[in-house]
Amino acid sequence: MTSATPVLLLAGSMRRSLTSDAMTARRLAAVDAQNLWMSAKMPDDQFLVYGFAGLPGDLPGTIAAILERAPSCGELRLRVRDRGRLRYPEWVDGGVDDAQVRTHAADDWSECLAAVTALTGDQLDARTAAWRLHVFSPVRAIPGVEGAGTVAVVQVSHALADGLRSAALAAWLFGRPAPVDAVTVAPWESATLPLRAVSAARAHRQLMRDVTAGTVAAQAGSRPALRSNARPDGARDLRTVVRRRADLPTGTVTVSVLAAVSRALADHLRELGDDPSTLGAEVPMASPGPRRAHNHFGNVGVGLHPDLPHAERSSRIAAELARRRQRAAHPAMRAATLASAAVPAPLMRWGVAAFDPTVRSPTAIGNTVVSSVHRGAADLHFGGAPVVLTTGCPSLSPMQGLTHGVHGIGDTVAVSVHAAESAVGDIDAYVDRLAAALDRPE
Repeated sequence: MTSATPVLLLAGSMRRSLTSDAMTARRLAAVDAQNLWMSAKMPDDQFLVYGFAGLPGDLPGTIAAILERAPSCGELRLRVRDRGRLRYPEWVDGGVDDAQVRTHAADDWSECLAAVTALTGDQLDARTAAWRLHVFSPVRAIPGVEGAGTVAVVQVSHALADGLRSAALAAWLFGRPAPVDAVTVAPWESATLPLRAVSAARAHRQLMRDVTAGTVAAQAGSRPALRSNARPDGARDLRTVVRRRADLPTGTVTVSVLAAVSRALADHLRELGDDPSTLGAEVPMASPGPRRAHNHFGNVGVGLHPDLPHAERSSRIAAELARRRQRAAHPAMRAATLASAAVPAPLMRWGVAAFDPTVRSPTAIGNTVVSSVHRGAADLHFGGAPVVLTTGCPSLSPMQGLTHGVHGIGDTVAVSVHAAESAVGDIDAYVDRLAAALDRPE
């Protein structure tokens, strides 16, 4: 069992409020507002987990130092302010509150992961706070740590950041000096919708011609839903498999993990009575071009080819990812994104309200989600303790009862598996298969 305690440092809170620079309110981008409103139907907070080798000599002092550092990043001071149903919400300066840090007790790494899974039931209200820091100390058996260590979990509203941006915000809290820039949206953007819609239609026609000519890949098709697409019911668990980068097969980390997931999940599904021959994954991919919103990515479908030998399977997966990136870079994709960004707030609200998360589909973009983010150099610290690994708890959804996170820091890669009992049955049996597939590619 774990307990949570808000950290109270009232004098520091008052000092931060008085010294924070004033920030101009700015409108949420359409996609960020969509994430905000959709979170009421499908919880999607991100949980960035960092393991540190050692214990801070002064835990309250370490937390106070983080709370003093946080306001110097303007993006960490943001909160949402509603402006009525006819307009998009806006980001305003809400400062940093001591209640945004909570301390917990967890004896060891497995108990800590169980606690993180339980935290997913306590989603943020971005009008009050768009991020929260959870601290577990001491924690035994953190992978790569001798003796007790510390685990810090940064919970981030998806309206505030996507995977790359949330990693940058967390890194700032733990000492990385790289600033996180603001993203501005023109208040009159919705007025450009007619012109952008025409441009998008023209660009789409060119895309169709390019697809016909074979110079751009067609849109990835859906595939039959499998047991792993079951609605998340029953127990939910989080596990991790930690490896050194050099111990993974050659090629990119993302491809190496996708190839291992292919083998492990296909074997697991066969045992559960499914035919995995059409197995595929839904993979979030950073969007090309300049960032115009806090969320700057799209999800693509990739076949996993479980019946092919490892080398050929990896090659096919890499080629499919390359084709998805090429298609995403087509001017039509950019034009469509610009048109979507100009959708008026009432229309976006209507679309979100019309979404019914209880509706099931016989097909899906992928049979699992594999989200991969490299979180940079191992240059982060918590009270002097160096970071040794980072992982996450990727969200489940009505059509995804099994999700994977692939997170690297320095030369350490952690693969997280978040699953509901309804989707995988015995999660430990699946994780054992995944670990074996990473260690013995075939």
